[in-house]
Amino acid sequence: MLQFRRIVLSIAGLLTMAAPAFAGKLAIVIDDFGYRPQTENQVLAMPATISVAVLPNAPHAREMATKAHNSGHEVLIHLPMAPLSKQPLEKDTLRPDMNSDEIDRIIREAVEKVPFAVGLNNHMGSAMTSNLFGMEKVMQSLGRYNLYFLDSMTIGNSQALRASTGTGVKVIKRKVFLDDTQNEADIRYQFNRAIQLARRNGSAIAIGHPHPSTVRVLQQMIYNLPPDITLVRPSSLLNEPQVDTSTPNTVPPKNTQPPRNPFRGVKLCKATKPPEPVYATRFFTVIGESISQSTLVKYYQHQWQGWDKKN
Repeated sequence: MLQFRRIVLSIAGLLTMAAPAFAGKLAIVIDDFGYRPQTENQVLAMPATISVAVLPNAPHAREMATKAHNSGHEVLIHLPMAPLSKQPLEKDTLRPDMNSDEIDRIIREAVEKVPFAVGLNNHMGSAMTSNLFGMEKVMQSLGRYNLYFLDSMTIGNSQALRASTGTGVKVIKRKVFLDDTQNEADIRYQFNRAIQLARRNGSAIAIGHPHPSTVRVLQQMIYNLPPDITLVRPSSLLNEPQVDTSTPNTVPPKNTQPPRNPFRGVKLCKATKPPEPVYATRFFTVIGESISQSTLVKYYQHQWQGWDKKN
């Protein structure tokens, strides 16, 4: 009996030691960096495993990206993409109707404005990410800069994972938005939901924003994670299996200008009077005239008249 107890205790100890290897992985990304350095500096004071996404046209984009990198945080480009809702678009917002050169220019300039970026995620973007043709052009461009794509999943039918096929670009997906509201109780609820998803699925990515309420919740909860949850960078999840739940979207983007000289089809004119009847005598007269004027009949007529004979 004593020996059995020793075996049970040994097995329990081994399981306890092995538990961290099977811990759920939680990645946290804070979007919209580059506008509020004072609040953003509070995020950078947190563990370096929290990552930041910088808006390339923000006034403090380069400053905050550099500061984040120097503090050990992973940096992403937070690139504006067109939403389905009708609202003013920010400068250099990616749209489905853009050609490859324009998309590549915007991404190239974003890479220059956000130094040390290793990935890119979408700011808004429900119209862009749900368009397969548009996202294929985005993925082709990202492949040139060796950037991964974090899909913010602003729409359920995102085509990002499907569009990445054959490009070598790694795609990962957001699971939880921390701060759809800025109520601290709601943010804590979403944070705990992210923990539950990481525990159940093995990993989860949560996205938040540098709101004072979000910062306060992170400061309270980030240092008290359950022992089976490990805080990681998004890039450590690039080899995690991804499930594509989208349905194919093969509708090409609409042209901003109508095609030149479009073919509109042939319109049939309606007769104002009923057609007159065609009698047999008239029918045979027309047929006879047509035959007599045909090229073949004219040829034999000329032959019979001796037109081909030399004088």
